[in-house]
Amino acid sequence: MAESDNQPARAPKPAGNGRNDRNDRSVADGQAPKATEVPQASKSVTGKMGGDGESGRVSAAKPAAGKAGKAAARPAAGRAAKAATKTGKSGADGASKLKQEEEALLRADTFTNAPKVSRRTLTREEREALAKLKEAENKEAEKLANTAARGRIGRWWARMQSGPDKVTLGMAIVALGVVYGDIGTSPLYTAQTFLSGQGGLGNADREAVLGMLSLVFWSITLITTVKYVLIAMRIDNNGEGGIFALYSLIRRYGAWLAIPAMVGGAAFLADSVLTPAVSISSAVEGLQTLPPLEQVFDENPSLTLMITVVIIVILFAVQSRGTESIGRVFGSIVLIWFSFLAIVGLVNLSNDWTVFAALNPVYGVKFLFSPHNAAGIALMGTVFLSTTGAEALYSDMGHVGRGNIYFTWPFIKVALVCNYFGQGAWILANSRNPEFNTMKTLNPFFQMMDPNVRYLAVVLSVTAGVIASQALITGAFTMVSEATRLNWMPHLQVRYPARTRGQLYIPVINGVLCVSTLLVLAIFKDSEHISAAYGLALTITMITTTVLLGVYLWHNGRRLGAALFIVLFLAIQTMFFVASMAKFLHGGWFTCLLTIAILFVMVTWDQGTKLERAQRRHMQPQDFLPALDKLHGDFRIPYFADNIVYLTSDSETKRLDTDIFFSIFADHPKRARAWWAVSVETTDEPFTREYSVENFGTSYIYRVRMRLGFKVSQSIPAYIHQIMHDLSKTGELPKQKSLYPKVDADPDIGTIRYVLIHKALMPESKVSAWGALSLQVKYTIRHVAGSPVKWFGLAPYNPLVEVQPLFVSTRRPPRLKRIGVADVRGAGAAGARVAAEPTRAKIDPAAVPDPLDTTSGLGRLVHAPEAAVPSVSSDKAAVPAAPSTSGKTAGKTARTSGKEPTSSGKGVEPAKPAA
Repeated sequence: MAESDNQPARAPKPAGNGRNDRNDRSVADGQAPKATEVPQASKSVTGKMGGDGESGRVSAAKPAAGKAGKAAARPAAGRAAKAATKTGKSGADGASKLKQEEEALLRADTFTNAPKVSRRTLTREEREALAKLKEAENKEAEKLANTAARGRIGRWWARMQSGPDKVTLGMAIVALGVVYGDIGTSPLYTAQTFLSGQGGLGNADREAVLGMLSLVFWSITLITTVKYVLIAMRIDNNGEGGIFALYSLIRRYGAWLAIPAMVGGAAFLADSVLTPAVSISSAVEGLQTLPPLEQVFDENPSLTLMITVVIIVILFAVQSRGTESIGRVFGSIVLIWFSFLAIVGLVNLSNDWTVFAALNPVYGVKFLFSPHNAAGIALMGTVFLSTTGAEALYSDMGHVGRGNIYFTWPFIKVALVCNYFGQGAWILANSRNPEFNTMKTLNPFFQMMDPNVRYLAVVLSVTAGVIASQALITGAFTMVSEATRLNWMPHLQVRYPARTRGQLYIPVINGVLCVSTLLVLAIFKDSEHISAAYGLALTITMITTTVLLGVYLWHNGRRLGAALFIVLFLAIQTMFFVASMAKFLHGGWFTCLLTIAILFVMVTWDQGTKLERAQRRHMQPQDFLPALDKLHGDFRIPYFADNIVYLTSDSETKRLDTDIFFSIFADHPKRARAWWAVSVETTDEPFTREYSVENFGTSYIYRVRMRLGFKVSQSIPAYIHQIMHDLSKTGELPKQKSLYPKVDADPDIGTIRYVLIHKALMPESKVSAWGALSLQVKYTIRHVAGSPVKWFGLAPYNPLVEVQPLFVSTRRPPRLKRIGVADVRGAGAAGARVAAEPTRAKIDPAAVPDPLDTTSGLGRLVHAPEAAVPSVSSDKAAVPAAPSTSGKTAGKTARTSGKEPTSSGKGVEPAKPAA
């Protein structure tokens, strides 16, 4: 008995013997109880067998049970040890498997590269560029300091170099290549057109030649020098020139000013299409005048057109390199070209200096209205050719700087005057030469040269034609950029390949200009037919620019000068326009058609933008935060994404667009861990990288504004990840751990979904036919012009593009009248009478708001209708219940319905629950 009683106490003694020792070791290896705990296990098992589960000990009053427990202790302990071993192994296997799964997930993230950003805010190339710029500025400052110490002229030069009229040799060469290409090709065909209009070289007497030279000289002086160089270029909008920049300065003086601005801008862009075609084709056709190539061009009539097409395609293809790189190459060539023009002119002037009598304007006015003028008023159309390119001086001012144009224009004008007057001297010397009187096409520009020099002239003229096209292309980029700021054209992707923001490149416009120019060549074939349409659009631009300049001068206190300016220049340019209209049927119709098409785009885009802005609203934090807070905490709605990023054009960070708010709550609410509204602003500095965040005191709504330099790639996904990581490190953004691999391979940030919102007009919108057309045209243009999805690099991340209705005022359709089923089945007069009778109102259950519906986000609109809706029977019309007359009746009603009555009184009993 004593042995039995004390046996459990001695049980640990043989724990290390035999099979139990191995079992104990295996249990220990499996992290199960150790061998010293085997009695406890046997007690537990024995206790269960004996029914004594309270203490787990063997009762001393039952020795048989004790022996049985002792006998069963060892095998039971073995089984428990084995079970513990298996459990330990399975636990270890589970932990190992989980670790392998986590490693597999991490390995999956390495198959793609996350859109990460560097730790540095500037790249090595950017640091080198800024260092070079800083070094150049220091050298320039030292140079100015040394110059200022030399006296009054030195101080004047120092002041000029530190202002907007700054002059540098490099940019002066760029100005030659970018600005003066168009006006530099005018000597190629101005005198030729004059002789053609007068009936040939034999009719060009001294009166006619001096009259033509006088008109050309004073047109260049008044239009180009006075109007554009001395007056227009003093009026700039943050360094930018052009008709749109001018309108931006004066639009506050009247809404009607938009009309001349739009017309002039459309005409300039139309001329940008014609200039490359006419300039390059006319220059290439000069190859036909070389004797060795005459037979080749005669056998291949389309060879000229093919060469022109190849040159135009190459020209538009290199635009992406920037006007600075192109301008430096072209500038050197233009410098040679204008020097060549001046030298050739002076050589011919040495034979007859008397042509300088044409500097007297009396000769020009006298010949214009003389009966000897065979061309009549159309002569002004010929004279106008000498001023083509003047508008480019103003529109390209932002590309090269005003000071560089001031510095180079005197040289350009002297070269032009020398060449024009040299051609006039040659005409007077050969007006009686029978050899030239019989020539079909006589071009004084080439004929006044030695035959050996003519080869060089043809090569330089072809190059000058290409450069002339460059001047209009860069001007078109500037005009479109200004129109975009005015919301007259779609927002397009703009690149800045050069060091300054003024030198830009717009891929879409470059492609449109290239296709349009090739289309002009396909329609008109040669320069003779294209020139019929050339110049008409530019006269329209000059007239509208004159009007806007006059308004600016008038409102800046120079009213007398403004009146004289408008009267003088409108008179001259009106004559140009009337003379150019003579070409309407011979090709001018195409210019007018192209101008109208561009004008239609600008007008419809402007009207569509005004309609959209009329319905645009912004919400303050007290308006949108309650609804967002409720949705953020509503766990019944699954997450649409961990982060939803909206792109907005509103740069104000203290408010939220209603479009974003409606997108979150429209249809099924888009619940997320965090909502982001991101705006991107382009700065005037090249390498700015900044951002600011407003979270409205929450951890789920973030208003982000990025400020990126114009040379910085706008890679939004990379910067969004950086901002999320920054806010997560500071605790402003709760931790987001991605459990599964994502495309962006960033496990520390949850899933991201980008959303863009577009507008669409509702059929019931109360808008005029013109307004509806404007919106449809705007949306079509936006679809063709490109999307921010591509500009901001969102395409690889499957962004969601939503369409929301444009909430302009709508027409309310008449209300529907509900009728019963019997009314529908009725026929004849009886049916009509039944239909005419008022039917008993029935409440549509679908019209009762569901209190659990969170899509509206407005709980107060849910509870209000509930109180007003009576209970409705499933098969009978709802009839108001009569007032209760006794408590007994009320109690009976309550018992019948199984609910406690709401009224009180004697005899009212609570309803008893069902058995």
